[in-house]
Amino acid sequence: MKTTVFFLFLSITSALFAEDGSRLWMRYDPLPPSVAQQYSSFIRSIDANPQTETGRIAVDEFISDFQQMTGEKLSLSRKKQPGQLIFERDNKLDAAYTIQTRSYSKGKLTVISSPNDLGFLYGVFHLLRLIQTQENITNLNISEKPSFDRRILNHWDNLDGTIERGYAGKSLWNWYELPEYHSRRYIEYARANASIGINGTVLNNVNADSLILSHEYLVKAAELAKIFRPYGIKVYLSVDFFSPSKLDTLSSNPLDAKVRQWWKDKAKEIYALIPDFGGFLVKANSEGIKGPSDFGLTSADGANMLADALEPYNGIVMWRAFVYNEDSEDRALEAYDKFHPLDGKFHKNVILQVKNGPIDFQPREPFSPLFGAMQNTPLMVEFQITQEYLGFSKQLVYLAPLFEECLQSDTYAKGKGSTVAKVTDGTIFRQSITAIAGVANTGNDANWTGHPFAQANWYCFGRLAWNHDLSSEKIADEWIRMTFSNDPEFIRPVKQMMLASREAAVNYMMPLGLAHLFAWEIHYGPEPWLNIPGARRDWMPSYYHKADPIGLGFNRTTNGSNAVSQYSSPLREIYNNLETCPENLLLWFHHVPWDYRMRDGKTLWESLCYHYQEGVDSVRRFQKVWDQMAPFVDTDRFKDVQYRLKIQITDAIKWKDGCTLYFQTFSHQPIPYELERPMNDLEDMKRGTIH
Repeated sequence: MKTTVFFLFLSITSALFAEDGSRLWMRYDPLPPSVAQQYSSFIRSIDANPQTETGRIAVDEFISDFQQMTGEKLSLSRKKQPGQLIFERDNKLDAAYTIQTRSYSKGKLTVISSPNDLGFLYGVFHLLRLIQTQENITNLNISEKPSFDRRILNHWDNLDGTIERGYAGKSLWNWYELPEYHSRRYIEYARANASIGINGTVLNNVNADSLILSHEYLVKAAELAKIFRPYGIKVYLSVDFFSPSKLDTLSSNPLDAKVRQWWKDKAKEIYALIPDFGGFLVKANSEGIKGPSDFGLTSADGANMLADALEPYNGIVMWRAFVYNEDSEDRALEAYDKFHPLDGKFHKNVILQVKNGPIDFQPREPFSPLFGAMQNTPLMVEFQITQEYLGFSKQLVYLAPLFEECLQSDTYAKGKGSTVAKVTDGTIFRQSITAIAGVANTGNDANWTGHPFAQANWYCFGRLAWNHDLSSEKIADEWIRMTFSNDPEFIRPVKQMMLASREAAVNYMMPLGLAHLFAWEIHYGPEPWLNIPGARRDWMPSYYHKADPIGLGFNRTTNGSNAVSQYSSPLREIYNNLETCPENLLLWFHHVPWDYRMRDGKTLWESLCYHYQEGVDSVRRFQKVWDQMAPFVDTDRFKDVQYRLKIQITDAIKWKDGCTLYFQTFSHQPIPYELERPMNDLEDMKRGTIH
């Protein structure tokens, strides 16, 4: 009777509160009775003796979530008995945690072993995930060790509550209320990150306001650090390299002894407030932000000064390698040209944060050639979880395939198998620091990320940061089961839709290696025709697509900008040859004639048209799939996704029509007759009068 009432209560509360998406993938709803009974018969009690707040959270989390799923409240017992979940401390364990099924004379036990209480918390979330996704837990032998030591979210949140490139409301951080008043969401944020192994957060925008280093804001940051600490999450701050000039009367020159002392004093102040402070993220000499180059110095000079200040406290400097010069003939060359000569010149507590591609978080780019080239300097991949160039929170684009594509790309730096993952995780090059970062997509929207499916991108980043060998399909399967339903009739089509969504976006936006055809500044919608007199040319789409009567694409071969030579052999030769270059990067590396025959026999022009059409058709298929999912999903989330898919198909058609019409003015070839005809007034589209 009690169990029945409990399930009824959970069903009612779930209907009242839960389906606004605020519970993310941690819904822990009641399992079907027969399934719940299997788990509750196998786990009946807990043997744990937590000594820290983290340990207590781990125990409470399992008891609470297990009860929600099964209706059974576990008892605490130190006496060995069948069906016991045991937390076993093992200081010699070379893993974050293990989860094992052990047998003894009276039955079976489930044992989570770890050197520390944080490992217990991670192990608890792993075991809960198995139960939530209805996996068999009667014969477990799991050993987990993270791929990267530091797994970090970069928040581009501003002190006024806005978020640069944020599409899910305002910032999570209520700076004006801190440190006195807390939001319950701070704990939920920490809990969500711990559930997927994220252990660091950069609180503020890389375009940093120097006020973040004022004592007033450091006290506020310290309060957030206090909340996050039990969940294993360290706080980091983005800093303005010119803070000594803006907060004091100094020059900011890193060779100035007073400036160096200023940073040492600031580090001392920070660590007095936040003893486990992670370190600084720095964007300098990029997009108008000043840095060491303003004094004729290198990035190594600037980064090393900050590293010296943090070194006594084991803090690190994450120095962004996102730089470009408006006078460059090819912006893709810039990061390599600037940083490769500095290899080995950075202090051991400096790590270069490198965007996954050489331009700027495009729907598809080759991996940055810095990966594999910097063999004596720690590098970390920076991904963008927020969809700046992938339809904001209006479009369903599952990013795990993009992340996986980059991480599994072979750099050939030390021969075949030198993947981006292995050259950054310490496998191939010895690194004093291993790390990975993702630009967060969270905001204060009830569902955290705007689009319900954008939650999957936060989730998949954390899972890949923990284990970069996981597949996009495996992660999607987990997320769907935890976020929506374990019903195979729902999982199968929705997973297929998610796995196809990134390629669909590439097709209707920028297929075959095209890049940066977006509306200027807002980065939403197509403007391949844009040419603003006096504006920076490397912000104009024509700088990238190079369309002319001969063909399309950016020549980066040895006869062009020679960007191919920044890659190791045999990649440089593969990319340099029009016949061997992967077709999905063809226009990235080559200026290709309109009548060039692709491998399927179509001309470049025909192939381009077909890709744009396929992108549109894919989104139409997504709509049809989702329209059939109403029986499996609560009304609010179902209608929300349905509404956003209507926006997405409209956007996809605009991309198809805008780009094919514009490029047709150069190719002078007809749209293949079997494809949809685009609207026929390109001038109205350019003026923005067609919507």
